[in-house]
Amino acid sequence: MALSVDSSHTTRYRAFWSLPVEDLLRALGASEAGLSAAEAGARRVRFGPNALAGQQRSQVLALLLRQFTSPIVLILMGAAVLSFGLHDSTDAAIILAIVLISGLLGYSQERGAATAVDKLLETVELKARVLRDGREVEVPTDEVVPGDVVLLGGGSGVPADCRLLTGRDLFVNEAALTGESFPVAKAPGVVPSEAPLAGRSNALFLGTHVVSGSGRAVVVHTGRATEFGRISERLRLHPPVTEFERGLRHFGHLLLEVTLVLVIIIFALNVYLARPILDSFLFALALAVGLTPQLLPAITTVNLARGAQRMAERQVIVKRLSAIENFGSMDVLCSDKTGTLTEGRVRVHASLDVEGRPSERTLLYAYLNAVHQTAFRNPIDEAIRAHRTFSLDGWRKLDEVPYDFERKRLSVLVEHQGHVILITKGAVRKILEVCVAVEGPGGTARPLTDEARAAIEQRFAHLSAEGYRVLGVAIRRMDSAAAIGRDSEFGMTFVGLLALADPPKPDVAHAVEALANLGVRLKVVTGDNVIVAARTAAQVGLSEPRVLSGEQLDRLSDEALPVRAQETDVFAEIEPNQKERVIRALRRAGHVVGYMGDGINDAPALHAADVSISVQGAVDVAKEAADIVLLERSLAVLEAGVREGRRTFANTLKYVFMATSANFGNMFSMAGASLLLPFLPLLPKQILLTNLLTDLPEMTIATDRVDADWIERPRRWDIGFIRRFMVVFGLLSSIFDYLTFGVLLWVLRAGPAEFRTGWFVESVVSATLIVLVLRSRGRFFRTRPSGALLLATALVVAATVALPYTPLAAPFELVPLPPLFLVVLGVVVLAYVAGAELVKGWFYRGASVRSPTDIVAPGSHGGAHV
Repeated sequence: MALSVDSSHTTRYRAFWSLPVEDLLRALGASEAGLSAAEAGARRVRFGPNALAGQQRSQVLALLLRQFTSPIVLILMGAAVLSFGLHDSTDAAIILAIVLISGLLGYSQERGAATAVDKLLETVELKARVLRDGREVEVPTDEVVPGDVVLLGGGSGVPADCRLLTGRDLFVNEAALTGESFPVAKAPGVVPSEAPLAGRSNALFLGTHVVSGSGRAVVVHTGRATEFGRISERLRLHPPVTEFERGLRHFGHLLLEVTLVLVIIIFALNVYLARPILDSFLFALALAVGLTPQLLPAITTVNLARGAQRMAERQVIVKRLSAIENFGSMDVLCSDKTGTLTEGRVRVHASLDVEGRPSERTLLYAYLNAVHQTAFRNPIDEAIRAHRTFSLDGWRKLDEVPYDFERKRLSVLVEHQGHVILITKGAVRKILEVCVAVEGPGGTARPLTDEARAAIEQRFAHLSAEGYRVLGVAIRRMDSAAAIGRDSEFGMTFVGLLALADPPKPDVAHAVEALANLGVRLKVVTGDNVIVAARTAAQVGLSEPRVLSGEQLDRLSDEALPVRAQETDVFAEIEPNQKERVIRALRRAGHVVGYMGDGINDAPALHAADVSISVQGAVDVAKEAADIVLLERSLAVLEAGVREGRRTFANTLKYVFMATSANFGNMFSMAGASLLLPFLPLLPKQILLTNLLTDLPEMTIATDRVDADWIERPRRWDIGFIRRFMVVFGLLSSIFDYLTFGVLLWVLRAGPAEFRTGWFVESVVSATLIVLVLRSRGRFFRTRPSGALLLATALVVAATVALPYTPLAAPFELVPLPPLFLVVLGVVVLAYVAGAELVKGWFYRGASVRSPTDIVAPGSHGGAHV
C-alpha cells in the first residue's frame, strides 16, 4: 500500500476505499476492537487535534497582526519610520509607540474575549462514540485519531474520514461534499481506487451526517488531512456573512469615503500653503487615524464576548459571536412543535383497532416495531416502549427499513414461531397508501373499502382535532424473507391507530406573548398534520392561526411564497426541503429569521436561517449547524437571549455613534484650523494621543446599561441614521471647538504651544464627558451609566488635565496651563455638554421615525438601510 506524508505531517492513505479491510487495519495499526486510551493519546500528539483550524499559536499571531493591518495605520507607521532619517526621530518614536499601544490594547481585549468564549463553547462541544480499551466511550470530536473505531447512528455527524466496517441500513447525507441532496446508501466492501467521491459507498467523510441506520467505521484521516479539510484549505471557506457584519462593512465604506476626502484635501491645501511636505503628510494621516474608530473591532469583540457570557448565565450558549446581534435583530422565529412548544415527553394516550375500540394487538405490533428499530432514538418510540412492556420470547428480528421523511414510515421484519411478519408504522395517510385490507376481530382481514378508509380518516381527524398525534400500524404476513426494502411495503393490512399525547408546556403561552411584545413573531413549522398543528398553535397563544400545508406550499411560486409566508402562522405537513424554502422566503421578504430545530431534518433550515438555534440534547448535525445552543428547551430562555442580544447590539452602536461623531467633529475642526492658523493646531503625535485617550472610556461600554426602548423591538443597522448622527453631533462639537479657538487666541492670547495644549485638554475632556450624554436617549442625569464607564471617564479626565504638568508633557510638546485657562476651558466644556443635551432631544424627536431604534425596514434582506 502506498503511503505519503503531506505538508501538515499527517500520514495519508491513498485510495483507502479500495483496500481490503484487513490491510487497512494493519497499516493503521488498529483493529475492529478500537485503540487503547494510551495509544489514542500518543496518536493525538503525533497527528494533532482533529480540527480544521490551525494551531492556537498561529491564531494568536494572526489576531496580533490584525491590529496593525489597517492601510492607514500601515502608511502612518511607514511615514514615521521614514521620518527617523528625514525629520524628528523623537516624534516618530512617539507616533510608533502610540500606534503600538493601541494595537496591543485591542489585541489584549480581543484575546481575553476569545478565551472567555472558548470556555463557553466547551459546554456544547460535539462528541463522538468510539471504542477505547474495548469499551464504548464518548470523546470530544477533536480527540478522535486515525485508527479509532467510531460508532454511528441516525443524527450522528461523521467526525473524520472513515472506512466502513459494518453497516445496517446506513444512509448518509453528503450534500456538503458532493451537492447530492438525497441520502446515499453506505455498505462495507471494496470500491475501485478510481471511484469518484460520490461513488465511494464504503467510505464516510467529515462534514457529512447519518440520516438513518447504524454502522461502525475505522478512522483513516483527521483534521486538515480529510477531504473536507483539503477543500476548506483550498477554497479558504468562511461562514456566511451575518447582517451585523454587513452593517459593519457598510459603515466601513462610509468612513473610508469621508477619510479619503479629508486626507486628500487637507494634504493638498497644506502643501499649497508651502508647509513642509512630511509634516503635512503626517498631519493628514493622523487626521485619518483620528477619524477612524481604531478600536471598533476590539470593542465589538469585547461587547459580543461579554454578551455571550451573560447569555450563558441564562442557559444560552453562543457558538458564533456575530450571531448575537442577529439574535437581537430577529423579528421572526420559526420553530418546530415537539419539545419546544410542547413538553417533548410523548406518552401513549390510546391504541385503537379499526373500529375505534381499545386494542392490545395494535399496541403489541407498535411495540415490536419500536423495540426492534435501530435507526435513531426518538421520543415516539421511547414512549411506546415505556408505556407497556411485552415479552419478546419467541420473537426474532430479521431486518428493518429505517424511517425517512419521504415515506414517513418505519418497517421491521420479525419472525415468531415460524411466521414472518412485516410490521410498519408511520403517518396515517402514508400507511393507508400501502394497505389493501383492514384487520377485523380475531385477526381476520377484510378488504379496505372506501367506506372503511373514510371511517379511519374520520377517526384520525377527530383524534387530531383533540390535539393528539396519530400513527397508523399495519402488517403483512410473508411466506419467507430474510431482508426487506422500501419496495416491500405493499399489500398490507391496516391494524389500527396509536394516539400520542404531547401537551403544550405550561409556560409556553406566556413565553410566546413575551416574544410578541419584543417584536418577535412565532411561526410553527412542523411535519405534523394540519389539524394537530393548528390546535397546538391555538393552545400556545396563536389565536386563529393561519395554516399553510406542505401540499399548498408546493403550489406556490418563489415570487408568491414570501408574501404568503409572512401571513402564515403555521406551516404543517412540511418536508425538510420545504422548511428551508420557508426560511429563505421569509428572508427575501426582509425579515431577520431565526430557526429553532433539533432533528436530522432541521439541518437545511438551520443553515438557511439568519440565526440558527438548537438545544443541548439535539442530534449532532443540528447542534453543529446551530449558531446558538439552548441548555434548556424553553422559549423563556430564548426570550432572555433575545434581550441580551439587543443589549449587546445597543452597546456596540453606542460606540459607533459616539466615536464617529466626536472624531468627525475634532477632525473637521482641525482640518479647518490648519488652514486658518499659521501653525498646525495639533501635532500628529498629539492627535494620536487624543484618539487613544478618548477610546479608553469607550472600551468599558460593554458593561453599560441600556435604555428599555432598545430592548422593546428588533434593531438593525441604519447607515443613513449613523451618517446624520455623525454630522449633527460632529458639527456641534466643531462649533465649540471653534469657540475654544477664539477663546484661546483672542481672549487668552495663547501662543502655539499653549494653544495646542489648551485644545488637547478641551478636546479629550469634552469627547470623554460627551460619552455620558450620548450613551442614552434620555436625560443624561436620569440614566445612570455603569460603574466601570463612570470610573474610566473620571480617570481619563483627571489624567488629561494633569498631563501637561508631568514629565510626559515634554515629549508630547505640551506645556503647563495657567489656572485661568483651565477655568475658561471648563466653562466651554460645560456649555458643550449642555448644548449636546439640548440637541439630543431635538435630534431624536426629529428622527423618531427613521431612527434605527424605532424602525425595522422591510427592504431587501441583509442590507443596511442606506
